[in-house]
Amino acid sequence: MAAHNTVVTERFTINTTDGETLEARWDSPARPEFTTVFCHPSPIDRGSMMAPLMIGVTQKLVSRGHEVLRFNFRGVGESSGEYSGGEAELADVAAAMASARERSEQVGIAGWSFGAAVALNWLTLEQSTGAPYVGIAPPADRLRENPPAGPKRVILGSREQVIDSDALKSFCIQNGIDLIITPGDHFFHGRGRRIGNLVAEGLEDTD
Repeated sequence: MAAHNTVVTERFTINTTDGETLEARWDSPARPEFTTVFCHPSPIDRGSMMAPLMIGVTQKLVSRGHEVLRFNFRGVGESSGEYSGGEAELADVAAAMASARERSEQVGIAGWSFGAAVALNWLTLEQSTGAPYVGIAPPADRLRENPPAGPKRVILGSREQVIDSDALKSFCIQNGIDLIITPGDHFFHGRGRRIGNLVAEGLEDTD
């Protein structure tokens, strides 16, 4: 994989179909090879697109040739609206994916924790088989049944302490999802580059 050292950052807003305006940003290499939407963890736990792991993974993705769209879910940062526990946020993901698809026909989607669950639930509702998906520690109790076929990976820390690891493992087995267990806890402090590589490998494997 070639290095992509020049990073272009673009701040903008996304409008949802239910009338909210979301704070968003693109981080892009000079010559993008992939396009990825990356969804942040729960606002209840102060999650935002600027959480440390979100930044670290984004930096690694950009270095591998991904242009990355991050956004704040409704009610976070400068985004309008209120947190709804993952239901109205499906419209946020839909708007972000629509915005990304204006730049590329092939868009992957990733997320961490709450954001990973909302992203996969959006794919399930859409029954979208074309978009590769990678989730970092999505809580299994938030996931909808019967996700669509297509390339999917879940990353789980060996010292996970926030979500139910056994439930997530069972969900992955039942749905044929590639499960990667790697050293770290739910927050992967200082491991953004390693997790970023695992995310990138899952998004880039579209066979």
